[in-house]
Amino acid sequence: MTDLAAFAALLAPEGQTLLAALRDHDPAQELAVASRLRRDHPVELVSAALGQARLRQRAVAKFGPEDAYRMYFTPNGVEQSTRAAVGTYRAARLKALGVGSVADLCSGIGGDALALARAGISVLAVDRDPLTAEVARANAAALGLADLIEVRCADVTEIDTSPHDAVFVDPARRGGRGRIFDPEAYSPPLSWAMEAARKAPHAALKIAPGVPHETVPEEAEAEWISDGGDVKEAVLWFGTEPGARRATLLPSGASLTGRGLPDPAVRPVGRYLYEPDGAVIRAHLVAEAAEELGGGLIDPTIAYITADTLSPTPYASAYEITDELPFNLKKLKALLREREVGTLTVKKRGSAVAPEEIRRRVAPKGPNSATVLLTRVAGAPTMLIGRPARAERS
Repeated sequence: MTDLAAFAALLAPEGQTLLAALRDHDPAQELAVASRLRRDHPVELVSAALGQARLRQRAVAKFGPEDAYRMYFTPNGVEQSTRAAVGTYRAARLKALGVGSVADLCSGIGGDALALARAGISVLAVDRDPLTAEVARANAAALGLADLIEVRCADVTEIDTSPHDAVFVDPARRGGRGRIFDPEAYSPPLSWAMEAARKAPHAALKIAPGVPHETVPEEAEAEWISDGGDVKEAVLWFGTEPGARRATLLPSGASLTGRGLPDPAVRPVGRYLYEPDGAVIRAHLVAEAAEELGGGLIDPTIAYITADTLSPTPYASAYEITDELPFNLKKLKALLREREVGTLTVKKRGSAVAPEEIRRRVAPKGPNSATVLLTRVAGAPTMLIGRPARAERS
């Protein structure tokens, strides 16, 4: 799919028939499938349908099969779209704020607009790329949400957002050379997005999770969101809790808010080690998690919490530690051989050694399993051996 004409052909009856036939196609058999389909359909249409089928298969991870196989995508749209679970969560927050209409600026293929509409919020979805706007319009129709979503192809900087209760901005963070790390190089720049946010009663700006905390304006709440343990994004909220820092974990929805605690004390490794969720770490809320667990740090520069008791928590994974050894691969190999460990999970924090190299060097064999955490304890390279604790998450 390279242009508007090809996309329009996909929406026509013949294109729809092809897409339905390709729903479960095997990419490994694509050449044979293409040859067969070209006997009865135009070459350009077959190419467009195959490309769309590939994109739909990739999109299942973000949107789920029920929606992904009804939606339409562009390559950038699949790559940059918000995961559906995150969009649904964010839409619910806006709905709880009393928001009834949102100007979705830089809407892309409409993933966030769909989540907002499903929450009962009317949406003006704006994107400057004509093809992307058409894809967003088709997605609204495909999911039965066209009555709540108006798609407009325009420059977001020229949009009057005053008729809306809230503004949502998802600036493009990828360019021709890949990911963009400078917020002022976003399209549009983060500074413009912040000004647009300040003009609305409520606003949410989607940004990279690695954003420096010092760049967050005082009047904004900063929230880091993970889904299934993977940090997906950060959001700057305006019109909520100025200065707040929050880590939210999906799918549970557990949310930890900063209380301005000092760094936890460093203490010896106890029976249990806790690895905070990435959103907790990005939000600089390890101290809050440690307080809940009654624990301390194993090193002042490492985000591992240790405690003597096992406490269920949604904010960290827990490991029961059986051994603490100075970093030494020969000793590790001997210990694993003695315990007949064949399934070895290697995690690291504060270590330059690659987990793959550890597994290759120790060559684990046997019926048992273990976890090795490569880290630093009080500044010294250390190997902690253990296993996931049973009450790992609440």
